[in-house]
Amino acid sequence: MGPMNWLGVLLAALAAAVVVALFWRGRMPWGAYALALLPALMLGHALARIGPEKLAMKPQLYFMQSGGLALAFVLPAVWMLGLKSGAARGEMVRDSAAFLLAYLAMGLVFFALG
Repeated sequence: MGPMNWLGVLLAALAAAVVVALFWRGRMPWGAYALALLPALMLGHALARIGPEKLAMKPQLYFMQSGGLALAFVLPAVWMLGLKSGAARGEMVRDSAAFLLAYLAMGLVFFALG
């Protein structure tokens, strides 16, 4: 296991929050930005477990990990909650795109920081 990239965690959380805020047109409460730290921590930990040597050989793992988390966990949760609450499908598609891009932005931050 490699070292945790703490700067990456902070910047990835900021990147994810900015992407979601752009999709939601700034209607995100400020306190919700702190919640972006949780998935950034999880992604940072997962990437540290993979290790810097393997990530250097296979940089696509940054995006496979970040996008995979969104596709496997976040998007199904968005759709389950949206269907339960009767949200419009267009809104659920927009939220899904926002979260997928937010997670990919987190992967991009970790990739850029190496």
